[in-house]
Amino acid sequence: MSTNPPNLRPDLAPAARLGTAATRPGQPTIGMVSLGCPKALVDSERILTRLRAEGYGISPDYAGADAVIVNTCGFLDSAKAESLEAIGEALKENGKVIVTGCLGAEPDYIREHHPRILAVTGPHQYEQVLDAVHGAVPPDPDPFVDLLPASGVKLTPRHYSYLKISEGCNHKCKFCIIPDMRGKLASRPAHAVLREAEKLVDNGVKELLIISQDTSAYGLDRKYDTNLWKNREVRSHITDLARELGQLDAWVRLHYVYPYPHVRELIPLMADAGCNLLPYLDIPFQHAHPDTLKRMARPAAAARTLDEIAAWREICPEITLRSTFIVGYPGETEAEFQTLLDWLDEAKLDRVGCFQYENVAGARSNDLPEHVPAEVKQERWDRFMEKAQAISEAKLAARVGQVIEVIVDEVDDEAATCRTKSDAPEIDGNLFIDEGFEGLQPGDIVTVEVDEAGEYDLWGTRI
Repeated sequence: MSTNPPNLRPDLAPAARLGTAATRPGQPTIGMVSLGCPKALVDSERILTRLRAEGYGISPDYAGADAVIVNTCGFLDSAKAESLEAIGEALKENGKVIVTGCLGAEPDYIREHHPRILAVTGPHQYEQVLDAVHGAVPPDPDPFVDLLPASGVKLTPRHYSYLKISEGCNHKCKFCIIPDMRGKLASRPAHAVLREAEKLVDNGVKELLIISQDTSAYGLDRKYDTNLWKNREVRSHITDLARELGQLDAWVRLHYVYPYPHVRELIPLMADAGCNLLPYLDIPFQHAHPDTLKRMARPAAAARTLDEIAAWREICPEITLRSTFIVGYPGETEAEFQTLLDWLDEAKLDRVGCFQYENVAGARSNDLPEHVPAEVKQERWDRFMEKAQAISEAKLAARVGQVIEVIVDEVDDEAATCRTKSDAPEIDGNLFIDEGFEGLQPGDIVTVEVDEAGEYDLWGTRI
């Protein structure tokens, strides 16, 4: 039983869970270290699925692996340092290391720190990763023994799964280098996404976490083309996709949704009891002051955003809004920061994460004037989180006495750790059932009455 700290970095995926399936004698084995966001975790799953199909075993530790793949993150300088540290640890413990992922877009930078690595590939370059593995550890498949599970290799618990619907991003935010590393928006066809979703649900997944760099832009690059699915045409558009996904027998949760006008079309689906699209939007607002947003090269529409939030809540009162913000962005004045606090007071978002601004090599924001001192960034982060915590505490207190559905994530001797429809894995809070939880299993969806609330978590009694 554990509680989530409120300041978990929202760019991080849950820790990859490598299975401990037995390997046959002589089977080549590969280890995997997966860092960064859920999109990178999906890349790791695809790489390992391809390797398993070729007869490789998957090792949960360095010692049992013939080589190790490190899937890196390059989102922040602190993430780059974390990636370099993981590469160094893998080299020390194993010696044969292949690097991929976002930091792989800077091979000279990686080799400058770790010249002994075997190969470097960039993000979502699956074929190059496989080529590097083949060169380091030749495959030795046995078609009579090496059976790949129908769901592929999963690095999350069996009952939930990330579903990536597109790659890349068309935005040019000055603080972000993701488009430079992952390219422009490239959406998957609607029928391919739906086929994968259906397969995941058929194999026991109870919650689909829809991810991309910009989920609400899904299909724009395809000109919202139509695809045949179940003898009907479905547009490659987030509204059509959400409607179809909502018909599957699983919770569907949307992440990384920009507040474009057409997002309001999703809200009635969330309010529809016959649709499994959860009343939950993860929207990266980043800031509220128009001048700060302009320096970020983001849409400066904070006032209209408050109007949109009010309209969403009128249509779907149960909607949960999560967002992330940056404090201490270059040029941020005390007045601009106060505007952000005032906006947060009015918006009363349910779930909030916050970064202190960091320079990232290659980002245009590095060249902006009037960088904020580190102690001021920390002081503003503290004030922001204090306000966010107070809002969260009040909202959770209002839920005491409600009867709600929760999904079970983990069961130990003390309690069943669950999540409500308002909580995404790892980045949001939990609901704990500490009495009468015997017999519950991860993936069970049960009804509880909320009887206690904290700053970020709830406690309930199973009905």
